[in-house]
Amino acid sequence: MNQAPFELVYPEKLRKEIAELSDIYRPPMTNQQIQQDLSVLDEVEVIFSGWGGPKLDQSLLDEAPNLKAFFYAAGSVKSIATDAAWDRGILITNAVKANAVPVAEFTLSQILFCLKKGWTFTRSIRNTKQFPGKPFDIPGTFGSTVGIVSFSTVGKIVCELLKPFDIKVIGYDPYIKDREAEKLGVELCSLDEVFKKSDVVSLHTPLLDETIGMIGKEHFSQMLPNSSFINTSRGAIVRESEMIEVLQDRSDITAVLDVTFPEPPNQDSPLYYLENMVLTPHLAGSEGKECERMGYYMLEEFKRYLIGVPLQWQVKKEYFNILA
Repeated sequence: MNQAPFELVYPEKLRKEIAELSDIYRPPMTNQQIQQDLSVLDEVEVIFSGWGGPKLDQSLLDEAPNLKAFFYAAGSVKSIATDAAWDRGILITNAVKANAVPVAEFTLSQILFCLKKGWTFTRSIRNTKQFPGKPFDIPGTFGSTVGIVSFSTVGKIVCELLKPFDIKVIGYDPYIKDREAEKLGVELCSLDEVFKKSDVVSLHTPLLDETIGMIGKEHFSQMLPNSSFINTSRGAIVRESEMIEVLQDRSDITAVLDVTFPEPPNQDSPLYYLENMVLTPHLAGSEGKECERMGYYMLEEFKRYLIGVPLQWQVKKEYFNILA
């Protein structure tokens, strides 16, 4: 994996525990180092990896005849898994659940702040240099509606985090079943209804061919007065120029974007100067000590592997095409 985040993902105390359970016969290596001499994989049964890990293609698998499991302490395995790996029956597991936790926590913070119209007041105070008079006209949490677009791993955790609040949660996801939505405490509706009825809309859709440009002008223009839109998913899911057009016309709407397309935005992008735009530098995912959680999730998976019980976060081929 990439060496820059290695110590964050696999700190020394975690590596010691892995070493107690296995025979580590090679020091940490980058993907580039592996590719220079794939024969180093000849004895390997399991690989611990992370951001920048190697693609499990036929050339790698040919040099790793004993490989049985791949523990990926990061999110998407779209750049890792191949048909050759599925055909060989390689167990592939990842830390998408671990990486989803800080994203959901960030999302919760922004939902609650937006329901208080925090960003609206922030820019008003900056511009007027005075506090607005009370009573404040804010939605707050009591009786407000939050719309979740896609019940991905992050989307589901957000729903769980919202349960203690007096908030109605509605959502759109063509893949979720009614029983699962009921368990999450969510009322299912159409994508248009999510934008029409929500005080805050939070986007959690995976980036797939069919989701690129999924959100556009017709959705933003229907949003409630003084509502907010949060995107911690991927920038390309939103038709950005159309979103900007609506935001320029409707100063009451606030957009909180932790992701853009391209990322970062071009130097001349209106996203930098729109008053009702909040940009953060793709920080919602695991950063700093949060990365350690991903390594520990893989350690726990390794323990399950050793005693022969099903892995908790195994990636299955049948669901691979709808994953981020």
